[in-house]
Amino acid sequence: MQIWRPAQRITIKALGLHWREGRLLASEVRDDAGTLKGIRPLGGHVEFGERWQDTLCREFREELGIAVTITGAPIFLENIYRHEDMLGHEMIIAAEIEFPNGAYAGVRDISFREGNDTEHVARWYGVDELLANDIALFPNGLFETLFGAR
Repeated sequence: MQIWRPAQRITIKALGLHWREGRLLASEVRDDAGTLKGIRPLGGHVEFGERWQDTLCREFREELGIAVTITGAPIFLENIYRHEDMLGHEMIIAAEIEFPNGAYAGVRDISFREGNDTEHVARWYGVDELLANDIALFPNGLFETLFGAR
């Protein structure tokens, strides 16, 4: 298992919001012991000189092998958080995306590898499932932005 720690600088991430029947596609976030901490939409770091839209397209191409289309206006969030007692700080640009017709149709779980070769699992989560199972949606503030106060 690869140990991950937040960068000790502000980072910028672009996240894709893909919906299927009212459920959001998100990847599991685990702690060092492998315990599920929560979930977050797929995406990644904006590279220097790269537009956030290009980051979204690149990340989905690299991780899932598909070309996505950005269909929504960007949502901006600032996320200051702790992971394994280390402070992280990131600016988030999230936007709704569409998959190509038929991509991952009928698939429940999607296994993929990040650039650092760590394996991840993503699937579609409904708001009721998140609330009933006390599953956190990262980054901080995204749940309230998407679903309102509940």
